[in-house]
Amino acid sequence: MGPLLQATNSTWVENMALTEIGLVLLGLGIAAFIAVRIKISVVPFYLVIGLSLGKGGIVPLDLSETFLDTGAQLGAILLLLMLGLEHSGPNLASAFMERKSIGAIDFLLNAIPGAIIGLLLGWGILGAVVLGGITYVSSSGIASQMMKETGWQRSEVSRRVTTVLVVEDLTLAPYLPLLTTLVAGAGAIAGFLSVTVALLVTAVALIISFKGENALGKVLNTQAQGGLLLTVFGAALLAAGSAELVGFSSAVAAFLVGLILTGEVALAVRIRLSPLRDLFAAIFFLFFGLSVSPAEMIQVLPLALLLAGLGIVGKMYVGWNIAKDMSDGSAWKRAGAFLIPRGEFSIVIAGLAASTSFGGQLQALTITYVLLTSLAASIVLRAVRSSFERARAKSKA
Repeated sequence: MGPLLQATNSTWVENMALTEIGLVLLGLGIAAFIAVRIKISVVPFYLVIGLSLGKGGIVPLDLSETFLDTGAQLGAILLLLMLGLEHSGPNLASAFMERKSIGAIDFLLNAIPGAIIGLLLGWGILGAVVLGGITYVSSSGIASQMMKETGWQRSEVSRRVTTVLVVEDLTLAPYLPLLTTLVAGAGAIAGFLSVTVALLVTAVALIISFKGENALGKVLNTQAQGGLLLTVFGAALLAAGSAELVGFSSAVAAFLVGLILTGEVALAVRIRLSPLRDLFAAIFFLFFGLSVSPAEMIQVLPLALLLAGLGIVGKMYVGWNIAKDMSDGSAWKRAGAFLIPRGEFSIVIAGLAASTSFGGQLQALTITYVLLTSLAASIVLRAVRSSFERARAKSKA
């Protein structure tokens, strides 16, 4: 009876785990409905649900660290694969050339303040590099979702915002491997080699994106839907896992796999995976929330408010710079609102630095910062839309 009882208990535990995961996904779905109804970003809801179910939460789930780490990593890989599929080599190159001066302003206004605060906190050069990256990069995922929800995804404002987001994403290609090297405590030579490899890999991906459309179209049959999705998923996971083995960022590797796929192949994959994009994002933000205790967030709230205030001002100024010449006087406000939220890359950076002496405090700070900036973006955008709609109503009257 002993082995039978043990097997029965094991089955019960597995079934309960499935039930818990089902309830969590159901809760995420309800949260998404609520967010759409009240017209704010759904990301804060995902993070709050994760916080309430994680360590120190209201109803903590009994999930293993391996499961949490794997879930968060899969969510990040799949989310960034989707982001890569939305870009192409020619678009990236033209975006960079068009907005390279704005990219410099963006970096100075948003990365430098974070780096200075990292030094003031006593986290050293490593802390400055980490916090500067977290405060610098906007969330491409949240921004694109906000554009879609508000109906501005095909506007000139969204095109200009996307160019800034692209420059930021490209900047992370050498940054993330450098950060991985610094966290591991490797020397200057190793850091130089890591960044060099990252730049070479990125350059090769861009070249393939420019030149490889016909070749990929012949190899990947867009009519074989199952084979296409399995091949793309497998390639993203293989690239991400291989990247981690050599000190390259798995997130950037997945982004580059998506970037390589262009033309008809990229369109076919985007159409078939677009319904899953929100699921990937939900899993990613949920699992990060599960890893942080709400009590830790209270301790870092004043600092997070300071960083969020600086970040909002910095991104709004960038929005003004890219849209000040447009005839619509409120265009720059919408542009700034789309750039305010930080999200997936900020969380990826915090995850890479989790093993440092300040890693625990950094993760709590990052999730609080992401919550504040995503909420602020929704509030600003809602206010701008309200004034725009009132003006339009008056003109019709």
